[in-house]
Amino acid sequence: MQAEVLNIQGKKTGRTVELPDEIFAIEPNEHVVYLAVKQYLAAQRQGTHKVKTRMEVKGSSKKLHKQKGTGGSRKGNIRNPLYKGGGTIFGPKPHSWDIKLNRKVKDLAKMSSLASKAKTNSIVVLEDIKLDAPKTKDFAGILKTLEFANKKSLFVFPEYNDNVYLSLRNIPKVESALLADMNTYDIVNADVLVFLESAAKVFSEDAVEA
Repeated sequence: MQAEVLNIQGKKTGRTVELPDEIFAIEPNEHVVYLAVKQYLAAQRQGTHKVKTRMEVKGSSKKLHKQKGTGGSRKGNIRNPLYKGGGTIFGPKPHSWDIKLNRKVKDLAKMSSLASKAKTNSIVVLEDIKLDAPKTKDFAGILKTLEFANKKSLFVFPEYNDNVYLSLRNIPKVESALLADMNTYDIVNADVLVFLESAAKVFSEDAVEA
């Protein structure tokens, strides 16, 4: 598919970039997208939640009273889970929440999410942004001109640009990602996907090499 390249004023430059159909025109597989998003969110969990068992709480290990002859129930020590301050039964323990996904599944999920954005016309190719110095006001002005100010947007760069990154990082609803690091969750979470021209050209270059 051909994508028009826009300038920072939102006008067409007359240039186009070829986005390969084998990525942007496939039938999206919603289930693998769900799995990839689930894996990403699970990986954000630290898994450090923990409670103390009766072996770890403070308290004497002496039996409270003899087993028989008191007329009461049998009791162990004060760390019994039935007593206040006692240990917790079957409480959470530290563990990893990581979910394993095969590389082909993750790749299909990313392609499916890109194809979904293409179907809803939520992909924009923008000419490369060049800023002489970090200035949030300048980048906010670009967003306003492009009418992205009230949309969750993901700007995709081919390589790290210090001035641009520092200019956008404090703007609400705006995220950035390197093309090599972009994941399915980033794509799905954005209302509009903005590829810089040099980043979009990587797709057509890879298609030619393949």
